[in-house]
Amino acid sequence: MDKIFEQLQGVVDRYDELQELMSDPDVIADTKRYMELSKEEGSIREVVSKYKHYRQVVKDIADSEEVLRETKDPDLEELAKDDLANLTKEKEELEETIKMLMLPKDPNDDKNIIMEIRGAAGGDEASLFAADLLNMYERYAERQGWHTEIIDSTPTEVGGFKTVAMMISGKDVYSKLKYENGAHRVQRVPVTESAGRVHTSTATVAVMPEYDEVDIDIDPKDIRVDVYRSSGAGGQHINKTSSAVRMTHIPTGIVVAMQDQRSQQQNRAKALQILKSRVYDYYESQNQDEYAQKRKNAIGTGDRSERIRTYNYPQNRVTDHRINLTLNKLDRIMNGELDEIIDALILHDQTLKLEQLQDEL
Repeated sequence: MDKIFEQLQGVVDRYDELQELMSDPDVIADTKRYMELSKEEGSIREVVSKYKHYRQVVKDIADSEEVLRETKDPDLEELAKDDLANLTKEKEELEETIKMLMLPKDPNDDKNIIMEIRGAAGGDEASLFAADLLNMYERYAERQGWHTEIIDSTPTEVGGFKTVAMMISGKDVYSKLKYENGAHRVQRVPVTESAGRVHTSTATVAVMPEYDEVDIDIDPKDIRVDVYRSSGAGGQHINKTSSAVRMTHIPTGIVVAMQDQRSQQQNRAKALQILKSRVYDYYESQNQDEYAQKRKNAIGTGDRSERIRTYNYPQNRVTDHRINLTLNKLDRIMNGELDEIIDALILHDQTLKLEQLQDEL
């Protein structure tokens, strides 16, 4: 903890420097620089506040200990003992809070996301499970006060999805849903199964932070755009015009096809948005592979073929295999009550990061 606090003094010094800079008229006149400094100041404000409070508590503890050493008044001694007990507890709680605040932050945590869900192994049943997962995440987003928008989908005849993409926007979306990356397995009796046998199917979930101008710059020459007639439902307007758009990022081979919007312009905008997020995610994934040994804590950003969770309908059970968490409340989880799982994943992630931080120190 002492080494962490050595770092903290540097954070406090930087915070004071930022306060001075943000009151400088030249900085205030430079909107871009002021916004950058303001964002940095906001990112360390809480840890600085907690550390200043911590230093005051340490001082108060020393004062109480001094009273205990010097007083001969029984009432004053009792009061000092009570204060010392309360202050010691507060000090321990502040230490834990400060350690969590000092952990390395994922720069994407405050971003909106694009989530893609694909039916994988299991045919029709996999597509139905993909639709169930979509519903689960939509309900969870609603509970969080987030906004959801379906931006691309390939429905199946049985009412499921071969693939569906959704944008989720709101406060700290990526920080909570990044842990959903991976293969989700379902065990249940399919509605199409007359014999009543339990089948196992899978769907994959990909979570990508929404593209931001400062994150990645794609050269327009690296994008090939093809337009064609939409094959989906939508009436004569869609079928008679070349409104559908297919974009290919040539260096990576990533392809995005968009036909859900009414006009070619709308489809272009949506396709480019998704393409940029996929390309960003592609390069981020490469970086993660490069540092895989160092980043042991990347539980939410691993291989999407990795089975991360099983949903067992006959036993009303959900198991997250990464943290060995089993909950017998599948019905509630499928209704969007994901907090218990996500909170456990965040805690596990923080614990691993804290161990890594202490090892490095």
